[in-house]
Amino acid sequence: MASADNHNSIKSVAVVGGGVSGLAAAYKLKSNGLKVTLFEAEERAGGKIKSSSENGLIWDEGANTMTESEREVGRLIDHLSLREKLQIPVSQNKRYIVRNGMPQLIPLNPVGLIMSNILSAKSKARIFLEPLLWKNSGGKKSSKVSEENLQESVGQFFRRHFGEEVVDYLIDPFVAGTSAGDPESLSVQHAFPELWNLEKKYGSLFIGAIRSKQNSGSKENKAREGSSGKKRHQRGSFSFYGGMQTLIDKLCEEVGVDNLKLNSKVLSLSCSFDGSTPLSSWSISYATNDADTKELKKDQSFDAVIMTAPLRNVQEMKFTKGRNPFLLDFLPKVNYLPLSVMITSFKKDKVKRPLEGFGVLVPSKEQKNGFKTLGTLFSSMMFPDRSPHDQYLYTTFVGGSRNRDLAGASLDELKQIVTSDLRNLLGTEGQPTFVKHIYWRNAFPLYGHDYDLVLEAIEKMEENLPGFFYAGNHRDGLSVGKAVTSGCKAADRVVSHLNSCIKQDST
Repeated sequence: MASADNHNSIKSVAVVGGGVSGLAAAYKLKSNGLKVTLFEAEERAGGKIKSSSENGLIWDEGANTMTESEREVGRLIDHLSLREKLQIPVSQNKRYIVRNGMPQLIPLNPVGLIMSNILSAKSKARIFLEPLLWKNSGGKKSSKVSEENLQESVGQFFRRHFGEEVVDYLIDPFVAGTSAGDPESLSVQHAFPELWNLEKKYGSLFIGAIRSKQNSGSKENKAREGSSGKKRHQRGSFSFYGGMQTLIDKLCEEVGVDNLKLNSKVLSLSCSFDGSTPLSSWSISYATNDADTKELKKDQSFDAVIMTAPLRNVQEMKFTKGRNPFLLDFLPKVNYLPLSVMITSFKKDKVKRPLEGFGVLVPSKEQKNGFKTLGTLFSSMMFPDRSPHDQYLYTTFVGGSRNRDLAGASLDELKQIVTSDLRNLLGTEGQPTFVKHIYWRNAFPLYGHDYDLVLEAIEKMEENLPGFFYAGNHRDGLSVGKAVTSGCKAADRVVSHLNSCIKQDST
C-alpha cells in the first residue's frame, strides 16, 4: 500500500462521520500509514448498522445483510480476518412477493418464471421477447435513447422495456425493500446506473445483462481466486455471526479507540491554502458531550478531510476558506425517507403457515388487499441461532415513500399493522411474544429526479476546498457494500492527493 509520509512527519486526516463509510475510510487511511481521527456526534459508531439482543433473540436495527458484489468489500473482509465469521442465510434463494393476498415464490430462472403465478402469460412473453420488441426510437442509437431519458423514473424505464405488470409486481416491491422508495419517485440514472448504462450500450436490457455477465465472467473468476486457488468470493447475501454489528466492532477495533472521538459534534471546518505549498491545512472545531468533558469545545489540525456525514448535517457546519466564509447555500435540500423497523417473535405453534427462506416483499398494489407493510424478513429462518428453538423471529418494515405517515405511527398502531399482515401472510395467531420498534426518521436519501443537483454540489465542495473529500450513501449507492466501497475509494483519493502534494513540494 502507498504511504503518505514525507519522511519529516506523518500526515493526519480527519474523518467526519462514524457510519460504515467513515469507518472503512478511517481503517484504510490507517492501513496506509496515515494518522487518522474519526469524529462521530453520537455515543457509538456504526450509524444505522446496529445489532441488539434480548431474551435469546438477536436482531439488526438497520441493514440485516450485505453482499460482496463490490471488490472493496471482499478485500476489507479479508484484511479484517472476518471471512470465517460470515453467516450465510439458510435458503436465501427462496424469496417471496405477495400477489392477490398470497406470497408467491420469486422465480430465479426462465423455467421458474414460466411456472410462476406472479406475472400473467402476456408479461412473461414480453420479458422473453424484449430484445425483439425493443425499438430504438426513429432508428436512433441506444445511447441516444438513454440520453433523451435522463430524467426518467425507474418505473418509466422498466415500463418501456417490460410493461406495467412487471413494474407493479417486481420492480415496485424491490425498490421499496432496498431503498424504501417507489418506482415513480426514483431516478433510474441515479438509482440503477448499471442498468441505465446497459441500455445505453446495448438497447435491450435482456441482451445487455447476458453480454455483461459473459464479459465479466473471466474477470470475476480471477478475482475470486486467492493465491492458494481457493474460492474467496461469497455469492449472494450474508451477515456475520452476532449480526452486522460484528463488522462495525472489528472496524472500530482496528481503527483504535484512541482515534475514535465519539460524542464529538463537528461545528466548523477551516481550510488554509495560500498556494505557497501544494498542501492545505485544515482546522476542525468540535464540541464533546460526554460524562468527563461536558460540552467542551476543542480544535484540531489536519492535512485532509473525508466527510461522510449526511448532507443535512453538513449544512449545519460552518466552513471557511482562508479568511472568508465558504457558504454552503448551493447545497440543495435532500429528501429523506422515514422508516419504521418492527421486530416481532411468535411461538412456533402460533405460526400456521411458516415460510422457509429470506423474506417476503409487498407490492403497493396489494394495499387493496389490506396490506400496509413494505415487507418482512424471516430472520430466524435465515439465521436459526437468532431465536430460541421454539420461536420464529421476524423483521418487518413500514413507511418509506409509500406510507410516510405510517413510519411515524404509534407503537400500538404499528404493532396492529404488522400483526395483521403477518396473520394474512403466515397464519400467525394471537399477539407476538416480543416486540421492538426502531424508528429511522431519515432512513435513506431519495435518489430523485433532481439528484444530479446533489452530486454536482458535492463535486463543487471538493473542487473548491483543497484536501476535502466526500463519501457515503449520498454519493455512491445505498447498500452497505456501496457505502464501504465509497469510504475505501475516498481514502485512496486522499492518499493519492497527499502523495502528489508531497512530490510537488519536494521538487
